[in-house]
Amino acid sequence: MLRKALLLLAGCGFAFGLYVAAGLPARGQVRDLVRTNPGKTGIMRQREGEARAAKRKPRLDQVWVPISRISRHLIHAVIASEDQKFFGHEGVDWEAIQASIEKDIEKRRFAVGGSTISQQLVKNLFFSTEKSLVRKLREVVVVRWLEQDVSKKRILELYLNVIEWGDSVYGCEAAARRHHGKSAADLTPAEAAGLAGMIPNPRRIDPRLSPDRYARAQKRVLWLMARAGYIERDLGSMGAEPPPVEIPAEPLEIPADPEAEPGGGP
Repeated sequence: MLRKALLLLAGCGFAFGLYVAAGLPARGQVRDLVRTNPGKTGIMRQREGEARAAKRKPRLDQVWVPISRISRHLIHAVIASEDQKFFGHEGVDWEAIQASIEKDIEKRRFAVGGSTISQQLVKNLFFSTEKSLVRKLREVVVVRWLEQDVSKKRILELYLNVIEWGDSVYGCEAAARRHHGKSAADLTPAEAAGLAGMIPNPRRIDPRLSPDRYARAQKRVLWLMARAGYIERDLGSMGAEPPPVEIPAEPLEIPADPEAEPGGGP
């Protein structure tokens, strides 16, 4: 009886492993990222589907720029707020994941993410925003490939060019132009902190839709940048701990005409 149970368990594990593997991209797709910029990403396709379901015309605003044309302030802001151990880990920060799980259990919801920049990049390129164990397992496999095949500098360049920065906005160049009317190369520390503050929830932490929420997220990133030594700032008035991550729970409200200025914006 025990033997049958063990065989059944092993069979289920093998079947589950095949299921996880079936949803992985080809290893060659990851290797190609060394020299080739990706086309339409998984999340871009997801957003297109959501727009069509809502009877809106899908839009995509993206301008690719090399990392040499991205403000060092934005690079510092993103590393300080999203992955302070980026140059020291191999794709997964297990301590951050443990802390995230503990926070989620405490708050009884997905409160704080523990994903590294590499994990976020893989999710954006090959998967979707769906929260599931299977997606996380696939993500970890592809992150391992990514870290083996692609340099940290290139990973950061890819990340800054493909992640979401608002409804239909992808990459830092389009984001800098949309939200600040300038190139990503010319961002100030405060502007860079604001853009980095949008990353945890880019379609809700938007300066046009919710300037107060955006300002709180910006303040948090400035605190983290100062703490990391990227900028000089009087921390005394900011408290001993950074402001919390903005994780709004209310439904997203996107204007029917994305080009129109929504009410209440700056």
